[in-house]
Amino acid sequence: MDARQRRENKMIVTADSVAQNLTEYLHRRMSLADIVAWAENAMMDADFDEREVEIITPIIARLGLADVKEFGVTWDDCYSFLGQLGYQVNVVVSKVA
Repeated sequence: MDARQRRENKMIVTADSVAQNLTEYLHRRMSLADIVAWAENAMMDADFDEREVEIITPIIARLGLADVKEFGVTWDDCYSFLGQLGYQVNVVVSKVA
């Protein structure tokens, strides 16, 4: 695979794709290890949407460190990240029968 093909096959990271991964994590459909791996891969191998790069880069960088105790990601962090990405977070809690 030449350089041009590698560029064409790169994942494009957008605010929507970051929000989707955060949502999967919050719904426990993605583990902490999975979101960290996704963020690390995005930082190394992906291209960021040029219109959103200033918003998404610090969020992805932080997610890539979320498995380090000093840099863990809290609910408030995720809420803030989603707000920065243009999303409103709504929580639904229901009693288990």
